Formats: sequence, C-alpha cells, structure tokens
Amino acid sequence: MVLPGLIVALSLLIDRVVGDPRTSLHPVAVLGRFIGWWGRPDHYPSRLQRFAGVALWACTVLLFSLPFLLFEQLVPWYILLIGGPFLLKICMAWRSLEDHVRAVTLALEGGLDAGREKVAMMVSRDPSSLNQEQVLSAAYESVSENLVDSVIAPLFYFGVGELFGAGLALAAAYRAANTMDAMLGYRDERTRLGWWPARADDLLGYLPARISGVVLLLYFSVQGRGQAAYRALKSDAHKRPGVNGGIPLALIAGGTGVVFEKPGVYRMGQPGITLDYGGGRVIWAVRATVLIFSAILIAALCLLRPFTNM
Repeated sequence: MVLPGLIVALSLLIDRVVGDPRTSLHPVAVLGRFIGWWGRPDHYPSRLQRFAGVALWACTVLLFSLPFLLFEQLVPWYILLIGGPFLLKICMAWRSLEDHVRAVTLALEGGLDAGREKVAMMVSRDPSSLNQEQVLSAAYESVSENLVDSVIAPLFYFGVGELFGAGLALAAAYRAANTMDAMLGYRDERTRLGWWPARADDLLGYLPARISGVVLLLYFSVQGRGQAAYRALKSDAHKRPGVNGGIPLALIAGGTGVVFEKPGVYRMGQPGITLDYGGGRVIWAVRATVLIFSAILIAALCLLRPFTNM
C-alpha cells in the first residue's frame, strides 16, 4: 500500500481509538474562534457584508490549509507517514458522532428533560417540545447528515488532492469551508455575511453527498433494503432544506426502517421501528459507508500512484 493509502487507514484507526480530544487547542476549535472573531455582521455595513463574507472565507481557507500544505510538501516521507494521519484526523470526525449520540441516549435514561438538554448541543432546533422519539431523531439525524460533512467529504478531498500532492491541504480547506457554513450559514442576521460560506459548502458537498448515497444504496441492497431506501430517497430527500443533506437522511431512514422527523419542517421514512430499536441500524449503516468508501479510496490511491507525487 502506498503512502496516501496508509495515511487514510491510519487516520481512521486514530479516530476510532482517540476520538476528538476536548481541548480549546484543537485546530478546529482555534478555527472556530477565528471565524467567530470576524463572523459578526455588526462589524460591517450591510452593503459590504457579502463582499466581506467572500473575502474572509478565502482568507480563512488559505490560513487554515497552508500549514497542511507546507507539511506535506516539505517533510520527508517517513515524517509524513507519522504526522499525516494525525493531520487528516483533524479534518474529520467519525467516532465523535457516535459519542454524541451515546451521550443523548444515556441522558434519556435520566429523563426526557436531560435528553433534550444533551441533544441541544448537537442540533440547532429548539428541543423544549420534543418527545423522546423526536429527541432520538435529532441525534441520529445529526449522525446521518454528518456522515458526509465530517467523514466522507474530507476523505474525498484528500483523495482528490493527492493527485497534486496536496491531499492534506485540500482536506483542511474543506474542513474550514464546512465549519464556516456551520457557523454562518443561517437565515438570520448572518444571511449576507454567510451567503457565500453556505453556497460554497453546497458546492463542495455536492459530489461527496451523492457518492455517499451510492454507497448507502449498495449497503442497503446487500441488506435487502435497497428498494425501501431508494423509495425514501425519491420521496423524501427534497424535504430537507439544501441540495445535499437530504440524501443521506432519506436513504438511512428508508433503509433502516426508522422515521426522521423535525417537527414542522420534514418527516422522512415510513413508520416501521422506533429509534430505540433502530438506532443501532443507523450507526451500522454509517460505519459500513465509511469503511466501504475508505476501502475504495485506498484502492484508488494505490492504482493512481503513477499519477501522484507519492
């Protein structure tokens, strides 16, 4: 296996063993503070907010990805083998998605209010009126949607970047862009400032979301649930605002037989089993998608070795 493939495999292993350390020094936490510093609409006149959003988006992507690029370009291969997996791990989060869901389910054992309080840390919706199934839905929806944003897309852009010897930098650029969308891409006072971050995230997530959809369909077809997943994709994916997020949500709802519901906004899937029982199926669908895609990516990196700098 060539070096980029090893970096992918080792980064996934590190993620499963270590997860995301809770420290203010984590590079993505530092990135978030930087975005929070410039991402206040009251810093700019209304007429300049869109321009400021575009310009500062570009600066943020450049500043965050440049150290990754310099590391990949300047260090010898054996240092890259050691440090590369940790840098790629910074750009993705797999185990932490499951950790957050586990925290919600454990909190629900102490009562509905505890579950609502915990799920509020994962999603932007108001949890005060959610019942237990809706609390679980919010948690498992976050895992399903972030399958693309937090795992598949960073790995995809690492693979694309490796064609030019800049896989870590491209993965980091995606992580910066996705973080800006998460912080600024809302229809409130941030609308103008977050206009470009939201659209850039849609563009960057377009292919990874659809690749994830193909892998999910493959997985559910093997499980005998391919038709149910596809029906949900056709009938429900458009219910989720945006061009990407509805794809994994609808497929996972249909394929696992659960219902994802955001009250007053959408309801995906047909009633089958509750998330108390079906939540484990959601987690396994996400795991399988990550592993299948990673195996394909590693194989592709090996086959494309003559066209890369590795």
